Amino acid sequence: MPKIAVVRRLPQPLLDQLGKLGSLVLPAGDACRDKTELQDLLHDADAALVTALDEIDGETLNACTRLKLLCNIGVGYNNIDVPAATAKGIVVTNTPGAMDDAVADLVFGQILAVARRLPQADAFVRSGQWTVDNHSGFGMGMDVSKKTLGIVGFGRIGQTVARRALGFEMHTLYCNPSMVAAETASALQATRVELDVLLARADFVVLQVPYRPDTHHLISTEQLAKMKPGAALIHSGRGGVVDDAALAHALRTGIIAAAAVDCVEDEPAVHPELLACPNVLFTPHIGSATPTTRMNMAMMAMKNLITGLQGMTPPNAVNL
Repeated sequence: MPKIAVVRRLPQPLLDQLGKLGSLVLPAGDACRDKTELQDLLHDADAALVTALDEIDGETLNACTRLKLLCNIGVGYNNIDVPAATAKGIVVTNTPGAMDDAVADLVFGQILAVARRLPQADAFVRSGQWTVDNHSGFGMGMDVSKKTLGIVGFGRIGQTVARRALGFEMHTLYCNPSMVAAETASALQATRVELDVLLARADFVVLQVPYRPDTHHLISTEQLAKMKPGAALIHSGRGGVVDDAALAHALRTGIIAAAAVDCVEDEPAVHPELLACPNVLFTPHIGSATPTTRMNMAMMAMKNLITGLQGMTPPNAVNL
């Protein structure tokens, strides 16, 4: 009977289902407290379910004696040393598509919040500053409808964001390594441009690219300087795609007007200069944080695991 390690506790019905497939090993608490506990949990497991919060590096993989299947609950998998896993014959899987709607909803929440300065408006009312003589002393916001939306990374999530933009009559530009199908671009009223053009023309720049060596600090000082002074940067992908120090400088000096970030470079630690900027909206990496989305992600990861344990190729293997 295979041994299955579950690095972070799942709802009991899912654990019961997994228990029918093999012998489960679980952390003492809701998750592993440190690297040593993680390695102890994985070292003789045949398969494992992990999340984007679990760093599976080469050292941890080298401590695994039987692991053949590593199923990540999340679309991004830069938390896993995939080359090291491949070298050991470990199949890595992810869960693409399961969180598209939830992330796209968050993106538009971020756009509306920074454009209409909703956090500042809430603080203005709560602090007692809203009076007859001071109706809107916290200042004016920005329009969203009919503005230009620039999406960097036009995969599933990027296209889902563009679909929502149609309701706001926005003009969508996208930057992607390849063109999408003509019928898709037409339906989404999206035009492909180079990154520099997108940065110069967009009122809201949305980042939806994975974190890889070639996307490290994709947005830094040079790129931020090309954006409109009144533009906003919306980042709900992966930390490290944006140079957080450069973003803090751009916000502090008025190079751009605002930003909303759901991820940072060294999360959960936030760059102190970025944290000090009043014109940035933070959320704690909650793009997938809805009950339905999290359940769909877990179920997809379980499907990958079940298929792999049956000796077949998992549907979402990333390193075959």
